[in-house]
Amino acid sequence: MAQTTRRIAAVVTLATTVASCADHSQDSAPPPPVPDVAAPAESATTAVNRLAQRYHDYLMAHQPLRAYFAGVDPPDHDRLPDISPAGIQAAQSEEDAIFEALDRVDPGALAGTGEWVTLALVRQDLHAAHARRVCRHELWDVNQMSGWQLAFTRLAELQPVATPDQRAQALARWKKIAGYVDQVTANLEAGLEQGYSAPRPVVARVIAQLDGLLAGSPEDSPFYAMARRADDGEFAAALAELIERAIAPALRRHRDYLESDYLTRAREALSVTEIPHGLKCYQASLVAYTTLSRNPQQVFDLGRETVAANQARVIELGRAAYGLDDFDSIIAAAKADPADRFGSAEELLEFSREAVARAGAEMPNWVGAMPVQPVEVVPFQPHEEGTGRSAHYNPGSEGRPGEYRIPLHAPAEQSRGNAEATAFHETWPGHHLQVAVSRTLQGVHPVTRLIWFSGPGEGWARYSESLAEEMGLYQTTTGPIRRRAWPARGMVADPGLHVFGWTREQVAEYLKAAGRFPDERIDDMIDRIAILPGQLTAYDSGGLEIVALRREAEAALGEAFDVREFHDRVLEYGTIPLPALREHIEAWIVSRR
Repeated sequence: MAQTTRRIAAVVTLATTVASCADHSQDSAPPPPVPDVAAPAESATTAVNRLAQRYHDYLMAHQPLRAYFAGVDPPDHDRLPDISPAGIQAAQSEEDAIFEALDRVDPGALAGTGEWVTLALVRQDLHAAHARRVCRHELWDVNQMSGWQLAFTRLAELQPVATPDQRAQALARWKKIAGYVDQVTANLEAGLEQGYSAPRPVVARVIAQLDGLLAGSPEDSPFYAMARRADDGEFAAALAELIERAIAPALRRHRDYLESDYLTRAREALSVTEIPHGLKCYQASLVAYTTLSRNPQQVFDLGRETVAANQARVIELGRAAYGLDDFDSIIAAAKADPADRFGSAEELLEFSREAVARAGAEMPNWVGAMPVQPVEVVPFQPHEEGTGRSAHYNPGSEGRPGEYRIPLHAPAEQSRGNAEATAFHETWPGHHLQVAVSRTLQGVHPVTRLIWFSGPGEGWARYSESLAEEMGLYQTTTGPIRRRAWPARGMVADPGLHVFGWTREQVAEYLKAAGRFPDERIDDMIDRIAILPGQLTAYDSGGLEIVALRREAEAALGEAFDVREFHDRVLEYGTIPLPALREHIEAWIVSRR
């Protein structure tokens, strides 16, 4: 449904207030005697570390899978999140209590300390979680990009099974999977009754993913990965029986529910504004992903301005490469370039691995703090291929490299130039460098390793696509052209679809014009925008901010500017919120002057 001008104008930045604390009134007993000397007030440093530990404990209890995906070893391995209404309410109450206490801490008292970083990360994480409650995601949790069905397959790869105790904990956890899946179904049914649902095309994609998980025998299941790592026949037999008798039937029940019941009742509209409080949900998601207090109109306008500037640069490159002066003609020539195609999946995989190795060898010339953790290029699992999931990075841990996972589906339709840009985005100098450097940070609370924000995170990766060009990493003609044609289109298409009434066809036409992805991938991208409202704006919102900070530093420091030192300063605190990153970089500029 197209949004009216009146509804568009109603978009405002969400306030950061949270619920007030519970009443702590005393009972009828007389108050204790007042001591002669008042107890010293808790310092800001002590308060931050205490509350960070409380938040760490909360995440381990209520979001236990988050640790594995961040490369952190949790204290136990038999928990699943409690997604029942009561469990969600209990989690939110604890979040509110921690946030309210943190909000009383003065960041100015922590300047230059690790606690300043900890406070910035934890407070933003809690603020984002609180603001996005209006979305009620648990009531329409059908997600082909990061849904529970994908999380559990990843968990099966990471679940520790080296010792008898770990294998016992693994079986205890996976016995709970069926109950978890049934609760997902119950939440979706409650959502339908209250007007919440996922878009129909997204539901169809998740059904296809579940079909992939259900194909074959228990030994063929991605969940059986634990048995293949354990070298324990008794454990393998118990796990196979659990998959066959409990997990697979639960997945089948849910899959059949989606196809026979939910799909026909799911919303046809892609815009999140079609669910209750959808406009507030979009604004909250926008701020949560970007960490910037911009409304959809501001993001949309900045995106269009940036796209226009990018197109001018593409024309310059296209004139040199193809002798053309028209943007559309240049993109068409790049897409038709016979040197830009792969002949096989094996060729695509080897090309990506070579690009990653080339970038890694060049990195010491561009960063001072070079991490030692390696990264591997790994193909998608079969059930992920062709379902709309994008290439992505999985952080490693001590003793385990990071992973750049790529789809090998339809290699003849994939571009060599795009493969280069994506490899640099996800590995060196992009996400892998960023994550590996953050793991070396000292003086911050361990909870910071569990926190990730798309604005600074994806912003660095987008900046890295451009940095790779500066580093001389591109070996294709099409890489620099197609790379430049794409950035900031997400800042236009995302709010266009969700807030400004764009149809699926309008979004498709706008995205196709960039030529970055095959036309067959455009539907994937649109459904991604539909289920992750606001997320696609984060890449260039963050990338533009990092570019702006670099220009500010170059102008202020002149010949004293050192790009390696600048990159170290941007990366050293992980994905701190962009306003905090600006504060950090500007303080560094002052210190260098």
